[in-house]
Amino acid sequence: MNVYIFTAIKTVLIKHFPKDVQFIDLAAISKHSPEEKSLSYIDVSSLNDAEIKKNITKIKKRSKDISWGIIDQNGSINDPAALFFEGACDYLGPGFFKKSKTIDPKRFKEAIEWRVRLLNAAPVSAPAVEKVKTKKTAEKSVFFKNEVKLPSSNVFPGWKKIQTGKVLPFYLLYCSMQGKTALDTRFGEKSFAQIHKRFLSLLVNNFSEADGLLWMDTGKNCLFLLPPKAKSAEAVLESCMRMIISAPLITMESLGLSVPVNFIFALHYGSLSYKPPGKTGTVVSDAVNFIFHLGAKKAEAGRLTISDEIPDVSIPASLEDCFVSAGEYEGRKIMHSKKFSYEKLWV
Repeated sequence: MNVYIFTAIKTVLIKHFPKDVQFIDLAAISKHSPEEKSLSYIDVSSLNDAEIKKNITKIKKRSKDISWGIIDQNGSINDPAALFFEGACDYLGPGFFKKSKTIDPKRFKEAIEWRVRLLNAAPVSAPAVEKVKTKKTAEKSVFFKNEVKLPSSNVFPGWKKIQTGKVLPFYLLYCSMQGKTALDTRFGEKSFAQIHKRFLSLLVNNFSEADGLLWMDTGKNCLFLLPPKAKSAEAVLESCMRMIISAPLITMESLGLSVPVNFIFALHYGSLSYKPPGKTGTVVSDAVNFIFHLGAKKAEAGRLTISDEIPDVSIPASLEDCFVSAGEYEGRKIMHSKKFSYEKLWV
């Protein structure tokens, strides 16, 4: 097994890796021809955003189905989880270099094996997948067949223009970490408060594309409001799925936890009388009551749970197969995403 590291700052990295690792100048990626069961890393620590994107494109092209990863000492990549959708099998971020002086060679082997398992689990060729996806995307989604319609686009004026007390429909997204009470006990109240703060910051950043608004925060879970637009629902669904899939990486790299935990997400749709964040007080709303019940009592860790009151167009056709029935809860049909399994147990 050969391990290659493409970097412009070899002297900074060499102390962290075994002696048999091969350091190569970053400019040589274009000529790289990795052999089977090898692992190639790009060190993006000295690159700007455009250079990072350019070099990731190169390593994907040169590696094809051969394993590759990213070294990011400075945390330049805002969404490390997205790298795994690009095909990466490992990410060494600032959290790793802060806690670890040297890398265990077993990690290389585990990264390669994970990549092999992923490829074996998806034997359909890329052209066939693209063809099916294009066909399904053109079809109208009838996920729940509930005939709930989204309002016209001009109903939502933007977060800064909504009048207090105005009744509008919203998507409501409940977010929490698995085992909150256990984490509070294990790390202490003050430390958990910092962990929760980092969790909120991560969510705000990840849901920005969906125009998500952090509306309520209890200190252990939170509620986001999303505009009543299909593109907002699609963006937040994809973001939640990314976080669930990459939970071990996110909790250790972004949240600073020494143990992996997963996330709990629940999505509902309903109308409420709007009040600005921090001034919600006691909101009287069936939609708010239900989403907190759904998230706290029904939703499971490592899954995205949705109620049957969200409009059908909320679920992209490409994600429909990711959901299965979860029965009923408080008179509403519930579905949740399929469970991703990991070899190591969660907290």
